[in-house]
Amino acid sequence: MAAPMFPVNAHRHDPYRTFKFQILIDGKPVAGLKKMGALKRKTEAIKWRTAGDPSKERILPGGTSYEPVTLEQGLSHDPVFEGWANLVNNVEGDAAMSLKNFRKDIVINVLNLQGQVALSYKLFRAWVSEYQALPELDAGAMNTVGIQTLTLQHEGWQRDTAVAEPVES
Repeated sequence: MAAPMFPVNAHRHDPYRTFKFQILIDGKPVAGLKKMGALKRKTEAIKWRTAGDPSKERILPGGTSYEPVTLEQGLSHDPVFEGWANLVNNVEGDAAMSLKNFRKDIVINVLNLQGQVALSYKLFRAWVSEYQALPELDAGAMNTVGIQTLTLQHEGWQRDTAVAEPVES
């Protein structure tokens, strides 16, 4: 018999959906968030063989790298994306970038259908490498939502194991 997917909610058979999520930057939820890229990491494979061993290679784990994460937000008056992007690239004068506040730990919460936090991850020391303030504007596209985009470089992520499976009713 297969292991239960949800030990607390044994009645549940369906995995969590991807449309119920929340991103916290500086402890506050991002307004109008539409989409987030996947959390991905890759560990390099190091191949080696020893003299005298059979003609086969052994493989060791090498360094780990983390892919950038992209966030998409509907155009609004929420200044969180622009404010963070401006910490990395100061457009006003010679002050350069903010060396104090440009890196942030952010929290990614996956919610169940009742809006409870089911899974939580922390993204470490993220900073803005690309910011798109406005999308392409088109007067002929009446049913399109304007999206701004933020690309984050980071130094890894980890699941918050203190977040337990919520009891569903």
